[in-house]
Amino acid sequence: MTSSAEARRPDAAVRWGWKAFDALAPAELYAALRLRSEIFVVEQDCVFLDLDGRDPQCEHLLGQAGGELLAYLRLVPPGVRLAEVSIGRVVVAKSARGTGLGRAAMQEGIRRCEARYPGAPIKVSAQQHLERFYASLGFARIGEPYIEDGIAHLDMLRVPG
Repeated sequence: MTSSAEARRPDAAVRWGWKAFDALAPAELYAALRLRSEIFVVEQDCVFLDLDGRDPQCEHLLGQAGGELLAYLRLVPPGVRLAEVSIGRVVVAKSARGTGLGRAAMQEGIRRCEARYPGAPIKVSAQQHLERFYASLGFARIGEPYIEDGIAHLDMLRVPG
């Protein structure tokens, strides 16, 4: 387990790693799907099909400390869900909230998108209450809010440069 001191220092304690779907060990895949389910289905009380068929085409970022998955996101290549490259399923374990891991994960995701797709805009479907968080990372709101799986969302785009 991660101590609370380690959890408060994500830059020092968390080991970030990117994996293609086929490279995920069964325990890593289980941990990622469990974390997604804990937050998106149980905590947010949202019944939806998290296993949307896109995971095999995505790259997965795992943020681990002390053998525990604390943060996760997936990079969705252009043409898989949207015309643009996108970042989705951004999640931080409840035990690690308020530590900067969400920002650190997104920064890792942005770097990976920029390396894989230089000069391409990055799109997110953000929960509306997180608009300022994503704006602080360079994303700008496009369009009007909409309801997805019972939660208000916004499309946001980060244009390079």
